[in-house]
Amino acid sequence: MTTPIDVLIPAIEKDLGTLPHVIDAVRKYVKHPIREIIIVAPRKQRILDLCLKKGCRFVHEDTVLPITKKNIHYESKTWDRSGWLYQQLLKLSGDTLCSSKYYLVIDADTVLIRPHVFKVNNKTVFYSRNWSQSEYFKTYKKLMGRSRSSRLSFVTHYMLFEKSKVTHLKQAIESKHNRSWYSAIIRSMNKSKPFAFSEFETYGNFLYSSAPGTMILKSARNKSLNLSPSQISPSKLSSLAKAYRSISFHKRKGYLKSVKK
Repeated sequence: MTTPIDVLIPAIEKDLGTLPHVIDAVRKYVKHPIREIIIVAPRKQRILDLCLKKGCRFVHEDTVLPITKKNIHYESKTWDRSGWLYQQLLKLSGDTLCSSKYYLVIDADTVLIRPHVFKVNNKTVFYSRNWSQSEYFKTYKKLMGRSRSSRLSFVTHYMLFEKSKVTHLKQAIESKHNRSWYSAIIRSMNKSKPFAFSEFETYGNFLYSSAPGTMILKSARNKSLNLSPSQISPSKLSSLAKAYRSISFHKRKGYLKSVKK
């Protein structure tokens, strides 16, 4: 597999339990030459230490966009999704952060457990599932002026982006809304809903609407586990790999506010 890629992983300190496993699995199972793994995160010593140990490039998240997480107010009395949304905007900033033509985004709690190839005969492989959040598509319609084009969902915790197409998507948003792409996204969302925007649905449907023939859709086969990576034995991992391509450790729900009693 000759297409070289970069890998972009937004993270926070709470991800340090899973992030080393995510990085190791990317190196083991992504069958492309990886030029660089970029960790976009707050400047915390433990994160800097991990980047040094794993040979990753650290990018301070506050340097990526003209706004930071503090400028995003996406919360209710019980949840705060500001950081979650901010990470999605960081993923869509890979066209300015990465040097390769393609970059793989993967969530900091998702570990690949089988080999992955993302380019086949000039087509890009996208992993998909058959359910999603309806609010994602309401935002997509406001943002793009059209309904979703794919009946399958692109929300599967990792995706290969093509820099030029990400730039094209952002230009399309800016020309339609006459404002920066990130502020258009924030304005198009119903902020009373905890799941109101998806970078994966937006980019996937944007491509699918114009060039579905350049995309290969495969079943995601992702398993969500309420465990930590250290709780999974090698034999259990081997057993999971027979049925799944990746596992996500959704133990932390950092967007839920602690309710004071």
